[in-house]
Amino acid sequence: MSIDFDKAIGVHGEALRLRAERTKILAGNIANESTPGYQARDIDFSASLNQAIAQDAADGGLLLDTDGAETGYRVPYHPSLDGNTVELGAEQAAFSQNTSDFQTSLTFINMKLRGLAKAIAGQ
Repeated sequence: MSIDFDKAIGVHGEALRLRAERTKILAGNIANESTPGYQARDIDFSASLNQAIAQDAADGGLLLDTDGAETGYRVPYHPSLDGNTVELGAEQAAFSQNTSDFQTSLTFINMKLRGLAKAIAGQ
């Protein structure tokens, strides 16, 4: 009998992929903080995950296409005169929260895999 790891870890594996893609986008925003005219981008994580869950019911498998993840432009709280919409504090906060959420999903996966290892070992 084989183990289906997609079913075992649930949505967390795909959530990690989406969070990794969001990390790249947020890091790009931070790197371009002083680039005139740069438009800050972001992924709406919950909308992307909800869309993937809805597709899961129709397709029979949860597959997030993180390469084609829908990115939107962030609306600045205080627009700059040079057209750059990156606000360093907001980007750092979003990056930090995304990192924390990534670690939470990774912890859930580790717990699931430890449980599977114990079940396989007969403990």
